[in-house]
Amino acid sequence: MSHETVPESPILGHHQASTRKTPKGTIAIEEAIIDPAGVASVTEWQTLLSPSFDPAKPVGAYANRLLDIHGDRLKAMDDEGVEYMLLSLTSPGAQGESDPEKAANMAIVANDYLSAECAKNPSRFGAFAAISMHDAEVASRELRRAVTELGMVGAMLNDFQSVGADGSGKSYFDDSQFHPFWATAQELDVPVYFHPRYKTKSELEVGTMYGNRKHLLGAAVQFHLDLSFHLYSLISSGVFDRFPKLQIVAGHMGEGIPFNLWRASHWYNKPMKKPTRPSKEDYTYYFKHNVHITTSGFFSTEALKFCAAAIGVERCMFSIDYPYDQVKEGMEWWKTVDLPEKEKDLVARGNAIKLFKLPLEL
Repeated sequence: MSHETVPESPILGHHQASTRKTPKGTIAIEEAIIDPAGVASVTEWQTLLSPSFDPAKPVGAYANRLLDIHGDRLKAMDDEGVEYMLLSLTSPGAQGESDPEKAANMAIVANDYLSAECAKNPSRFGAFAAISMHDAEVASRELRRAVTELGMVGAMLNDFQSVGADGSGKSYFDDSQFHPFWATAQELDVPVYFHPRYKTKSELEVGTMYGNRKHLLGAAVQFHLDLSFHLYSLISSGVFDRFPKLQIVAGHMGEGIPFNLWRASHWYNKPMKKPTRPSKEDYTYYFKHNVHITTSGFFSTEALKFCAAAIGVERCMFSIDYPYDQVKEGMEWWKTVDLPEKEKDLVARGNAIKLFKLPLEL
């Protein structure tokens, strides 16, 4: 994809926002950033995760890519054919802060920053709101502000909320105390994206359910195991019976759940089990009515075709997971995907435009 040479900008570099018409391309919707105020927090997590991490180089190898929006990120989008990105504060974000006041402030600062950055080039960038989930009413107010005042498209939640004086507690959002938040998301008609996170700081320091198997931590194994537990819990809690128009999004090809849907629903519907089930319907029903999935960091054509058949192609969306996976890598895979043209266009952009009400042409 070619792009015009534009004048140098002291803020945006060569890729300053322009009014040129961008050719239709993919829409990538799980793409991380870090606001300057949040660098210290991410550095603290990296120190816990990697004994060899050098805190003199904040955020490790991903520092420049997370902090950059309008430079190399936009150039890669232009070069590879990504029309639009939805940006979000990198995990764990406000969910990693156990102090309620600090978490709420972290979300406000990040949302103000990110919405202002997107406003510099609204034809290429939109954003999810960071939300502190310590208190459902506080969370609802920030979501409303982010959507109605800042123009954000929904919320990004990084699995559970760390709670407690030492940060070792976990709060999950299937609990009825969070119904006011889900009511607000339904009222605003915006989706909520569920993203994985690492274990709590205390678990990382003293060990986890995996014992000494540190190699299981992170994206390869732990992320989808932990987040799928939360998603199963939310889906079967009855929240979608109470809020039937609510929509959520799960990345990484649905965190593995689509591949277990038959068995999960089969046992959910067993006559001997059904009386104990909180929700009216089974997992498959809600996946087909209230859940969307993305290809973020999961570049498998076979898996995508399976998911499209299992839950419907209209509930599958393209994503990259930048900067943890690269724009070029994701797009090189996408160009090989042999879905029928209409279905491929839905996954590439059409479904995202509809779900997030993006200011783009179908």
